[in-house]
Amino acid sequence: MTLATHDDWLRRAEALEPAVTHLIDGADEPGGGAFPVVSPRDGRVLAEAADAGPAEVDAAVAAARRAFDHGPWPRLSPADRGRILLRFADLLEERRTELALTVSLEMGKPVTDAHDIELRAVITTFRWYGGLADKLTDESPHTAPDALALVTREPAGVVGAVVPWNFPLTLAGWKIAPALAAGCTVVLKPSEHSPLSALLLGRIGLAAGLPPGVLNVVAGDGPVAGRALGLHPDVDVLAFTGSTAVGRHFLHYSADSNLKRVWLELGGKSPNIVLPDAPDLERAAATAAWGIFFNQGEMCTAPSRLLVHRSVADQVTEAVVARARALRVGDPLDPATEMGALVGEHHLDRVLGHVRTALDDGARLRTGGGRTLPGTGGSYLEPTVFDRVAPDSRLAREEVFGPVLSVLAFDDLDEAVALANATEYGLAAGLWTSDLSTAHRVSRALRAGTVWVNCYEEGDLTVPFGGMKQSGNGRDKSAHALEKYTELKTTWIQL
Repeated sequence: MTLATHDDWLRRAEALEPAVTHLIDGADEPGGGAFPVVSPRDGRVLAEAADAGPAEVDAAVAAARRAFDHGPWPRLSPADRGRILLRFADLLEERRTELALTVSLEMGKPVTDAHDIELRAVITTFRWYGGLADKLTDESPHTAPDALALVTREPAGVVGAVVPWNFPLTLAGWKIAPALAAGCTVVLKPSEHSPLSALLLGRIGLAAGLPPGVLNVVAGDGPVAGRALGLHPDVDVLAFTGSTAVGRHFLHYSADSNLKRVWLELGGKSPNIVLPDAPDLERAAATAAWGIFFNQGEMCTAPSRLLVHRSVADQVTEAVVARARALRVGDPLDPATEMGALVGEHHLDRVLGHVRTALDDGARLRTGGGRTLPGTGGSYLEPTVFDRVAPDSRLAREEVFGPVLSVLAFDDLDEAVALANATEYGLAAGLWTSDLSTAHRVSRALRAGTVWVNCYEEGDLTVPFGGMKQSGNGRDKSAHALEKYTELKTTWIQL
C-alpha cells in the first residue's frame, strides 16, 4: 500500500541509504570515481554514485561475456529462467516502497505515481516475461521427405541496455526482462540522473537468483560509459531508449566496432486528434491534459500536439486550460501532488527556452510558461498551454519533453492527417471519433507505432511498443521484444 501521508514519505527519505556502487559479476565495485546525484525536488545531493569509465565497462562486459559463454544462465531450461524472473518480480513487490521513493527523489515524479504506476509496470513486466519464458516455440518447416529442417531461436549474447531517467525502472525492465528470458546476459547503464534505482534493481535481481555476471549495472554518463558500452566489441546487442541525437551516436558506435545490432526507442512529437464527433469532448480534453502533464511531460509518447477541429477548438482548449490551472504542482513526496519537479535545472532551462521561442514565434500563451515554487530549491515548471501555434514553428516540430502543450486547429480530416504526419517522429498518436470507419482509415494513415483511439497511453504487455521514422526501430513489450535478443538459426538435416 502507498504510505498515507507526506510525513511518512519524508521520514523514509531521511532514512534512505541508497546503493551507490556498480554491480559487476555479482559484487559491489566502487570504481575509480564518483559523481553527485542531485534531487530535482530540492536541489540537494542525494548520494555520490560510482562513476564508470572504460575500465568499469570493460569489467562489466567481461563478466557478462563469461556468464554467457561459460555460465549456467543460457543453459538453464526456459522454465527455470522463468521461475527466477517470477522471483525477481516478487522481490520487486517486497521492495516497492523503497524503489518508488528512490525514483521520486532522483528524478522528481510524484511518489504516488512512482509507487502506483511505475512500480506496477516494472513488476508486471518481470512477471509477464517470467510466465512467457517456457512458452516459446521453434519451427520445423515442411520439407521433402528426405530432409528435416529446424528453425531455432537462440539467445543473442551480451546485451548492453542504456536507459533514460524519465521511467528509469519501467524502461530498464522492458529491456532486461525479455533479454533474460531469452537467455542473454546484460550490462545496464542507467542515466546519470537516475542511477540509484537501477543499482538497487540489480541487487534485487541477484537476490532473486540471477547468477553472478548475468545482470551487471554500471553508473556513469553517456559520453564516457555509454560510449564505451556502444563501442565494446564483446557486446552483441545494444538496446537504447533516449533522444534521437544520442541514438545516432549508437549507430555510429556499432559501425565503428563489431556491427552489433542496435535497437532504438527515441523521441516523439505525438499528435492527439480531436474530431467534432468525439464520443465525449470533455473526456477528450481531460485526457489531453492528463497526457501532457503526467510525469511532468517528460515522456516520449506525450501528446504534445493537440490537433482540434476548428468547430470545437475553443471548447476543448478552454477545458484543457482549466485543468492545467487547477493542477497541483508540488513536492513529489506529498501524496496530494499531481505534478512534480522536472529532472534538473539544465532541463528546466531547456524547456523554458522552448517557451521563449514559442512566444517569439507568435504562439499565444494561455496559461503557465514560468517556473514555480522557487523557494524550494527544486526544478518546478507551471503546466503550460499555447494555442495559435503555427504548424512550421519550433514548438510544433521539436520535442520539448516537458509540460508544454501546443494546440493547432484544422478544418477537415485530410488536413488533420497531414498535420499529424508533418514531423520527423513517428512514435504515437491519439484519435477521438465516434465513427468506426474514420477510426480505421485515420489509424492506417497515421505514421506512428501506436495509435490510441478514444483513449491515450492505454495497453498492456501483450502489445508491442516502438516507433517509426526517427522515433526508432524494434519493439519493446510483448513477445515481439524477444526478437531483439535472439538469433534465428537454420539446421538442415539430410535424412
